[in-house]
Amino acid sequence: MEQPAIGILNANRIMTISTVRPDGWPQTTMVGYANEGFRLYFLIYRSSQKFENISRDDRVSVAVGHEPHQLSDIKAVYAGCRAHEVTDLKERSRAWELLALRHPNLTDLAPPQSGDVVTMRADCRHVSVLDYSLGLGHSEELTIEAT
Repeated sequence: MEQPAIGILNANRIMTISTVRPDGWPQTTMVGYANEGFRLYFLIYRSSQKFENISRDDRVSVAVGHEPHQLSDIKAVYAGCRAHEVTDLKERSRAWELLALRHPNLTDLAPPQSGDVVTMRADCRHVSVLDYSLGLGHSEELTIEAT
């Protein structure tokens, strides 16, 4: 049986990601992503505040879900992750394949060049799964071991 969190990650394409600014305040934005299990891939600009924040502090928080038709349909994943730039060419190519499958609009573009656009990887560590179909407010917590 598939882990419910993986099912939610597989069923969505957009995540909210929060990084830590230099002054300690959170900065939250939305990005498209693709995943292999609890490993999330996304693209950001090298010149962005988000990249600067992650370069200084690799701890990020992500949220993935969709707007439900009714309260009992809420299913979401929240995770504390460690994020970093993917520099290995083989892994970067694999990330691009996953992103292009999840986001067909990317296929009009060439794979990103590392000078401007950065391929990022976030490995989930502390995961919360909300599933209100199991009762209002129902959540489960899990910790993913570092690999």
